[in-house]
Formats: sequence, structure tokens, C-alpha cells
Amino acid sequence: MDIIMPKMGESIMEGTIIKWHKKVGEQVKKDETIFEISTDKVDTEVPAPADGTIAEILVGEQETVEVGTVVAKLNKSIELPEIEEIKSKAELLSKAVDHAVLAGEDKKTESLNQSSKFLSPLALNILRAENIALDELDNIDGTGLNGRVTKKDIINYVENKKNKENEQVERKADKSVKGNLAETNYETIGASSQHSAKIQTLYPSNEIERIPMDNIRQKIMQHMINSRDTSVHVTAMLEADVSRIYNFLKNNRDSIQKKEGVKLTYMPFIAHACIKALKEFPLVNAALDGYTIIKKKYINLGIAVAVDPGGLIVPNIKNADEQNIFGLANSINGIAERARTKKLVPDDIMDGTFTITNYGIFGTIFGTPIINQPEVAILGVGTVVKKPVVIEIEGSDTIAIKPVMALSLTHDHRLVDGMLGGRFLKSIKDTLENFNVNSI
Repeated sequence: MDIIMPKMGESIMEGTIIKWHKKVGEQVKKDETIFEISTDKVDTEVPAPADGTIAEILVGEQETVEVGTVVAKLNKSIELPEIEEIKSKAELLSKAVDHAVLAGEDKKTESLNQSSKFLSPLALNILRAENIALDELDNIDGTGLNGRVTKKDIINYVENKKNKENEQVERKADKSVKGNLAETNYETIGASSQHSAKIQTLYPSNEIERIPMDNIRQKIMQHMINSRDTSVHVTAMLEADVSRIYNFLKNNRDSIQKKEGVKLTYMPFIAHACIKALKEFPLVNAALDGYTIIKKKYINLGIAVAVDPGGLIVPNIKNADEQNIFGLANSINGIAERARTKKLVPDDIMDGTFTITNYGIFGTIFGTPIINQPEVAILGVGTVVKKPVVIEIEGSDTIAIKPVMALSLTHDHRLVDGMLGGRFLKSIKDTLENFNVNSI
């Protein structure tokens, strides 16, 4: 039985196997986790489709293949009533297989003549795109299972080939400088893109360590570059006095958790204030399609979640405007837990309309977050800091110690200008500072 790379959403065309939970020869039960995958949308565990034994693993860890690719073979456990039926069909099946083998022998021979190394359809597509001849495969050391040449191997080969070509050009252009460096073993490290000139730095090779990016970090990098190149980022910041919420949490957090089973933090209150502001200023909840504004009548609130060992994912709360403080607290805790335990499904990270990122949880006071495409704004939340604040009492200014939170709004200036962004941010500040804790 074939085990294939599953399709995790309409826009997801490939996945990376990040861990195998079973080895060849091990038995599995139906719905038992056999491997974990990472896509550009979500990380998840893949269960066994039936009881059986792992017969063969075709795609190793950290290999990326297209959706529908066979990644392993499973020998299904056969029930006793099925055995006699299988035996009675054995001769017919044998003849059918022989016929199929003979019919495909010419194609198989032709493929083997072209290359002795097995390639996935994804790897073949990359070869064609990079104009790499099949006879060059002998120069590529496969790091995949059983020496298979993977997507990463081909990409590394192309990059190394380009680096060597660039080095040759540099040597011809400046032989004297290169001669001075020849006595030391240096390694060239470069970064390039379609829109920027190549920048190279020389490092002593024994003083550095090369660490390949995992799939999650690559996707984050690509997503952030795309956002930078798409939206016109502008960031505004203000501070909010959260004394009312601070005192409420200090005095009631433990009793509410015992009574309601809900762990209250600042985030549900911030989410509530965001939702109120989004209803007041719906363009901040919109999106752009060329010169058309997509005004959304629903609010799917994204919450950025840090995932070890260095990843980030933004699941969202569907129809968040229909929930109260306790509901938002449960939803925020739920999606964060599912993100960290890799239990998210594609629907959890699709169709977001506005995102909140809480970098304050790490003690950061202020930041300038990048917009989560295709949204047009993102709210950054800093840590709560007690600081002296000037307040007015009976017409006189005085200094008091207040718990203060910095809020930053990064917005896309193509749609959200300074006035709209400022009014939106001020609305959140006013809601937090004047929160009616008796309404909870």
C-alpha cells in the first residue's frame, strides 16, 4: 500500500518530511502517527492509513517532495477471510504483473540509460529549470535516502556552481588581491537575489560553521521578503496605561482560573480592543487586489505563535468578533497549544484578516513587525513596564507609577494612511485604558 505526501490545502503543492516516527519493519496501527511534515502553511503529523508493517521508506527526513508523491510503502495486515480470496487470484495477478513489467521494460531501460540515480518529479523539475544536464548528476552527491539526489542537493549544486564561476571572474579581475589571500584557506559566502547585486564576504573556513536552513525558516524568510516587497510599511507607536486591567488580573486571575477554568492574560483584552477598533475602522481589516479594495465583513484574528526551535506561525480565531473575553482567552490558549504540538490544520492558518504579535512575552518593549500578507496591518504588543507617568489630579500635575504597555501598528500605506492608522491605534489605547472590568 502506498503512503503519499498528503495535500494540506488548495495552495500547498509540496511538503517536507521533518521526522519519521517508524522504521522499516516496524508495525503500525491505523491512525498512529508515522511521520511529520512541514509545508509553507502548517506543520502536522500524518497518521497511518491502515494497520500493517512499514515495508519501505522512499523519502528521507528533510527531503521536500510534491503532494501526491509516494513517500513509503505499507504492507497491510490481512484478515483471515481475505487470504483464500487472494490465493484464488494469485495466478491472474501474476500474469497481469508480468504483462505490465514487459510493457514498461523499454521505458525503464531508457530512463536508466539517461541516469542511474532516482529522482523525484520535483527534483526533475528543478533540473529542467536550472538547465542542468542529466549527465551532470554524476557530480552530485545525493544526501537522501539510499543516496537519492534531493531538491536540496540540486539547489546546493547550482549555488556552488555559480559561486565557482563568480570566483573565477573575480580572480581574473583582481589577481593581485587574490594572490595575497591564497596563503589562507578562505571560504566565500554570498547572498543574492533577482533585485540586488551579489555581496560576498570572505571568512577563514576553519572559523565558521554552515547550518542549512530548515523548511520552516526558509518559508518564513520567503514570506517576509514577499511582504517587504509588496506592502509600503509604516509603523506608529503609542503607550497605554493598563492600570485597570493590571489590577484586575492581579486580584482576580487565580479565582477566575479556578471558577471558569480560563487562564487570563493581557492578550484577550488586547484582542477585544482590536476587534472593537476593527469594527470602527473596517478598512484596517481589508485587503488589496491590485487597484481593488477587498472589504471584509468578518474578523478572523491572527495570533503570532513562536514555535521551537525558532519558527513562527500565525493561526487565527475565526469570527473572533462573536466571542467575549473568556471565549477569546480559550481560543488564544487553544490555537497556541495546537501550534506548539503540531496539531494545527490548514483551516487554522487560512483567511486571516488582522494579526497581533506579542513580542512583549520575551521582555521586548517596542518593535516594528512585518505585515502578514495579504493583510494591511499588524499590531505589535510590548511588555508591561512600571514607569513614572505625569497625571493630573484636581487640576494639578503629579507623578505616579503606572503599568505601561507600548503598542505599535505597522500598516500598509497603500491603503491605510497616517490618519487612519493613528485613529485605529488611539481607539485600542482608549479601550484598554478605560476597560470596564465589571462587564466581564
